Amino acid sequence: MAGFTYEKNLPHQERAIESVLAVFDLVHLNTKVQNDENPLIEFAGSLKTDNLQKIQQANNVADIALSHSNVLDISMETGTGKTYTYTKTMFELNRELGVFKFIVVVPTLSIKAGTKNFLQSTSLAEHFRKDFAGQYGETEIELYVVESQKNKAKKAFMPSEIVRFVQAEDKQKIHVLLINAGMINSDTMAGKDKGNDGSRLIKDKFSVPFEALASTNPFVIIDEPHKFPTSKKTWENIQKFNAQFILRYGATFNNQFENLLYRLSAIDAFNDDLVKGIRAFTEQIDGDNGERIKLIDLDGKEATFILDKQAFKLSKGENLNRIHQAISDLFVSEMNKSVLVLSNGIELKKGDTINPYSYSDTVRDKMMRQAIRKHFVLEKELLTRNGGRIKPLTLFFIDDIAGYRDEKNQLSGSLKTVFEQMVKAELEHRLQTENDEFLRQYWQTALNDIAKTHGGYFSQDNSDKDDKIEQEVNEILHDKETLLSLANPRRFVFSKWTLREGWDNPNVFQICKLRSSGSETSKLQEVGRGLRLPVNEYMARVKDHAFFLNYFVDNSETDFVKKLTDEVNSAVVKPIVFTALTDELIKKIQTAYPDVSKKQIRNQLADLTDDDDVFLENGFAETKKLFPKAFESSGSLKDGKIKGSGEKVEKVKMRIAKYDELKALWETINQKALLQYKIKDEDEFLSLFIRYLKENADKFTATGIRTVQNKIRVDNGLLSATETRSLNDEVFEPINTLNYREFLLKLSQTALIQMQTLHKAFFALRDVLEISKFLNERTIHTIKAGFDRWLLFNSFNAFEVGFSRVGGSVHPTKFTDNQGNALTEVNASDLGTQFDSGSPLAEFLFESVFFDSELEHANITKNQVKEVIVFTKIPKNSIKIPVAGGGTYSPDFAYIIKTSSGDRLNLIVESKNVPDNQSLRSEEQQKIKHAEKLFNLVASDMKLVFKTQFEKDEIVNIIKNAQKQR
Repeated sequence: MAGFTYEKNLPHQERAIESVLAVFDLVHLNTKVQNDENPLIEFAGSLKTDNLQKIQQANNVADIALSHSNVLDISMETGTGKTYTYTKTMFELNRELGVFKFIVVVPTLSIKAGTKNFLQSTSLAEHFRKDFAGQYGETEIELYVVESQKNKAKKAFMPSEIVRFVQAEDKQKIHVLLINAGMINSDTMAGKDKGNDGSRLIKDKFSVPFEALASTNPFVIIDEPHKFPTSKKTWENIQKFNAQFILRYGATFNNQFENLLYRLSAIDAFNDDLVKGIRAFTEQIDGDNGERIKLIDLDGKEATFILDKQAFKLSKGENLNRIHQAISDLFVSEMNKSVLVLSNGIELKKGDTINPYSYSDTVRDKMMRQAIRKHFVLEKELLTRNGGRIKPLTLFFIDDIAGYRDEKNQLSGSLKTVFEQMVKAELEHRLQTENDEFLRQYWQTALNDIAKTHGGYFSQDNSDKDDKIEQEVNEILHDKETLLSLANPRRFVFSKWTLREGWDNPNVFQICKLRSSGSETSKLQEVGRGLRLPVNEYMARVKDHAFFLNYFVDNSETDFVKKLTDEVNSAVVKPIVFTALTDELIKKIQTAYPDVSKKQIRNQLADLTDDDDVFLENGFAETKKLFPKAFESSGSLKDGKIKGSGEKVEKVKMRIAKYDELKALWETINQKALLQYKIKDEDEFLSLFIRYLKENADKFTATGIRTVQNKIRVDNGLLSATETRSLNDEVFEPINTLNYREFLLKLSQTALIQMQTLHKAFFALRDVLEISKFLNERTIHTIKAGFDRWLLFNSFNAFEVGFSRVGGSVHPTKFTDNQGNALTEVNASDLGTQFDSGSPLAEFLFESVFFDSELEHANITKNQVKEVIVFTKIPKNSIKIPVAGGGTYSPDFAYIIKTSSGDRLNLIVESKNVPDNQSLRSEEQQKIKHAEKLFNLVASDMKLVFKTQFEKDEIVNIIKNAQKQR
């Protein structure tokens, strides 16, 4: 089976990588070291602090104070690809600085196992070798995993993997030592093992592993930094690696930052659709009047509980159903005078309470039945979709391990027996009405052998010799690809919280907590096992849809959604409320709207301030409406990203009869179009490229090494050297990772420009732009992105564009199936992120109201126009109009209008929630021009008008003007 297909250059990951690399801009590399050691990174003067400040300002984290330590912090939310990000960072640091030895520190064995599988995967190695146009050459990771030495009698003086890592000299590889916290704190690492008498040495110097590793000048990478508090022993031992830099990657820092470079918060991850949204299912139990069983006393032999003022004394082995009949099978396992352990592993201390209904088989069965039913609904949706099937997984957390694992005692009411009966019943029910051929076969295979549909992993399995269990565990823990194969019927996974940390699978779509975890943990960490965006049958990440994770909890967690939402929003920096139009506020606006001048801002806000620039009543609120993007970073979690199961539906029904009225226009605007650059010949293109380079020559920043000068003099008859450093007088040596020909070839392949044209341009500008200083990958990316933007901003000015339409079937579309038949319902998320439970206008194509702005909301619910036959919101990414520079654009609404002469007018509307055209960013203005150009072409075949609607434009006036235009 194919391995995972990794996606390169994801913006949120690239920003984290670039932030780390920027720390080392203009550093000096001291390469006078041993062959098995990293080069030494040296900063001149205040260079390090200057670089850190620039990075923080660029990433809007300047509110976090810097320190003088060697620690660099990268904060990325769970599910956004931290491991991949630090792995690519290692490749980049190796390519740019020659760093080839890294120590990766993880907190637990489970995270260690996952990291090992990731770093050793063939698909990852192929990704870096093939997907980056050869920029990493044949460089690959050589992994050294430090394991505990089991046989104490035969323990080596030092783990062999440490010896191999320290002695490695092959700079064509990236050498990575993987070690967990427990191993770091072991006697082995401190050189105190009985087998280590100090007589055997590495490099003829070192008998202590810490000292040997420190000699390599390593870079240390820490995963999950909150597990390594700086006041504890593990952090103290990490310092013994004597790392040049420590890079900490995690979602949780508990506000204990050192030098924060980049922050991708949970808010960003949810709002930017980098992870799944969350839907919670909570059991509301009739008869639960808040009853709780409280442990009030322990004497080591008896435990005293109280319920409704009545006391109950229980000894070891006694069942808690003596206290409450809802409890099915829960007894006292162990106790002393301070702690009691229940049979499910939960520890209770005096004063702790439990919810009796959380231990009811009735509640368990209801939750399990609902999760199974929802799972097969997901299979129906995800295994019949276009663009590659997605196999969903459901994860059950349980405490009744015996009821699941004990093959010899599977009683009629045991968890495993009940579960398999439910799966069987659900499959038989669905097969009665299912017509999809693939789905019928997939479900019939499951029905033929229900036992193969599920598997489990529990900590006790590590010592289990059963081959079947061993295969299950290996597949669940280490072989994600096999678990995701459609040829594998396993889709349900059972565990007892063992999988909560260090394990995840992108296709977990449901988590069902059949029993409480027994402790108050981060809700975000609990759902983290299922937050990643899914992959399809080709192992490619799917991001063109708003996916949700279903989370099932019992009634003891009715506040789950509130707690999770509060936790996510607690990280939001509270917005500043400005009382006056200050330079700070103007700068904030210009950051979001770079094309708006200071004078334009003051003119637009003149009526909102007094003579001293102090805001009048509601002045700041109006300012936020005029420049909404300037204040987005202070926003909180978008509505609908985390929600209860009773909230918003995921599908919206289409009024199919109305689609027939829209069909001709819908098929026309879904017809593919090709963008044509009306550039006469290669010479004219050359002149345009030269213009771009001239206008942007000052934006190229050379990367390289500052050579520190040494002044040599005679002192007391001997030569001596005095190192002299001056920020204004350092010799600059550019780092050229490519020769000129390689640079031209890669730039040609990336930017799709002929090599000869590139050479002519650089030669013509040799006095303005000395390209020999910039022969590296960063320059290639800068030119590609910069020229694409330049083409967009200068289209219709420096050159013309045109369109040609491509024939062929347009189906399936967001509204139709492969045959062109209207769908009965579409994804609500494609129509908008906000929901109104009110009714739309009668002419609207859908039965429910989804929108992205108040202007769209008004179009859908207000200002009915009798001439409108039908209108619709155009789904996101459904109509992709190509624009100069390689991007796309999609308008917002489509209308069919009956004119006074009885004809039909087709109207396409772009809704912009800003005052006027001058308030639009240049990029948006240019994209709208492209749309006008294309729709003018379409208008030659049908009566069609394209209009832009601004904040104060009512749709009735837009329609009137459109009718006049025709």
